Amino acid sequence: MDKLIVSTSPHIKTKDSYKKIMWSVVLALIPTGIAGVFIFGISALKVIVIAVISSLLTEAFIQKLRNKKITIFDGSSFITGLLLAYNLPPKVPWWIPMIGSFFAIAIAKQAFGGLGHNIFNPALAGRAFLLASWPRYLTTWQYPRWHIDTLTTATPLGIVKEKIPLNLPSYGKLFIGDKAGCIGEVCILAILLGAIFLLYKGYIRWYTPFTFIFTVGLLSWIFMGEGLFKGDWLFYILSGGLFLGAFFMATDYVTTPLTKKGKFIFGFGCGILTFLIRKFGGYPEGVSYSILIMNAFTPLIDRYTKTKKFGYKK
Repeated sequence: MDKLIVSTSPHIKTKDSYKKIMWSVVLALIPTGIAGVFIFGISALKVIVIAVISSLLTEAFIQKLRNKKITIFDGSSFITGLLLAYNLPPKVPWWIPMIGSFFAIAIAKQAFGGLGHNIFNPALAGRAFLLASWPRYLTTWQYPRWHIDTLTTATPLGIVKEKIPLNLPSYGKLFIGDKAGCIGEVCILAILLGAIFLLYKGYIRWYTPFTFIFTVGLLSWIFMGEGLFKGDWLFYILSGGLFLGAFFMATDYVTTPLTKKGKFIFGFGCGILTFLIRKFGGYPEGVSYSILIMNAFTPLIDRYTKTKKFGYKK
């Protein structure tokens, strides 16, 4: 008779299926998409639709080539399409989300063996590929559609980084999304609505996102001002893609640590790297790259934070 082996935690502690959880994440992302379309108009909707459809078609195509079961209705590729679109400016050419989705699904996900085997967050890998290949399109921003001046502008972080003589948005405008930025990062209110839903359902834990945001805020307060402990920490946590990344990408089940201690370490590492890139890097935002870098350390973090094993024979 086969011996029962009980592996180290964590174990699944919910009656909800993986498919239900994935579609719940999609539901949680809907307010952010609605806000992005409201703020930037029909161009944002086009980017979202193209990214999602391209992700679904690429998933089906690659799985067909590999003679695998087609699983486009499990919600995972839908999430990848949404998150890729949310990490793009609203005015990118139509082929940008298409190529990004193909890279995210075919290279960052399926090339590693499919769902559950990928090392890096597919949506962020797709965005990183696009930024490296077509930086001009990925760094061209526009004001929200209700502004009379709809010419290209800079994000709040870009204004500070490049010392551009433009007025910075108020905290209130930063919170509701009256600023330039990627489709899904600008309206923090909408992001928090979805995040609260996932936290309430128990589908994500607070350990990583809160540690991530707190670390960025703390380091920004200490080092991002005219002197020590004079930085505008609230501006730095409300600007850029910090909230979107912290709640919806740094909590990915596959590419982030499993243990509670590991989640704290992951969030802390993401926060430090985001601060370092913002402070010293050539690009004003570092959320995407910080998460991707920490994705690479996830197996190591899990190895050194796993709990004691039970049930194995000596």
